[in-house]
Amino acid sequence: MSDSLRRGAILIVIAELLLATMAATIKAASAELPSEMLVFFRNLFGLVLLLPLLVQGGLQGLATRVPHLHLLRGLAGVGAMYCFFWTIAHMPLAEALLVKLTAPFFLPLIAWLWLRESLSGRAVLAIAIGFVGVFFILQPNGAMQAAPLQVGAVGLAGAALAALAKVTIRRMGPQESSRRVVFWFGVVATLVSALPLPWVWQTPSAQALLLLLVLGACATSAQLLLTRAFAMAPSGRLGPFTYVSVVFGSLYGWWIWGEVLGPLTLLGMALVIGAGLLNLLRPRPAPAAAGPKPVEERP
Repeated sequence: MSDSLRRGAILIVIAELLLATMAATIKAASAELPSEMLVFFRNLFGLVLLLPLLVQGGLQGLATRVPHLHLLRGLAGVGAMYCFFWTIAHMPLAEALLVKLTAPFFLPLIAWLWLRESLSGRAVLAIAIGFVGVFFILQPNGAMQAAPLQVGAVGLAGAALAALAKVTIRRMGPQESSRRVVFWFGVVATLVSALPLPWVWQTPSAQALLLLLVLGACATSAQLLLTRAFAMAPSGRLGPFTYVSVVFGSLYGWWIWGEVLGPLTLLGMALVIGAGLLNLLRPRPAPAAAGPKPVEERP
């Protein structure tokens, strides 16, 4: 393993620990605050913390010719956060994190439908295996149950929206800089997630406020670490390390909430992770057609 790959892998593992910590924080805060407030504060803190970095090159570099695509990306990203945060509150932590990681299965489908990119047989196989794994995760007792299916469906909708947000970045083309993409997402996401606050606002307690601060700090720190890691080594080599968040999530779930994963859930997890690794091996589109390389965003 090269030095750059080793350093990138270490940064990925640290980032995934932060993301699992963020998910555990969301689950804990959901006992007091609605998901709408959690999504808003995650976006607000992220924008405030990243703004000094984003404006260093001057405000003139933030002007865009594709505001409609930035709006679409922001709406899709916020929708994904609503789905994921709600799923985390209503599902065992490790399962919720794994359902979130199905977003790459939707990427080739959306790119095929919207951008007319080719859809390889390997990608189709990975998607099929991944969704079989999700099927097992959502029936932990061996029988289909309405509640887990409904929660899982919301989680999958969030994964599809997250994939749409990423494909939208690709659709913007290379003329949109990473700085511009991240700035406009932060602005749109913060404004959009503020809209429902008059109807759902609850004044947070001191404990909930602390959880919100931890949530924002973990999300932003993980975002910066992921960006740095993927600049060090190819995503195909680092991608497998992103699944370590499921391990951390399992430990948090067992330690804090006493969550124990059954054999069918473990089988489903193995299938989803295997499908994800297979998906990483699929041929990539030509670099010339690629959009900007953004700061890594995950809800």
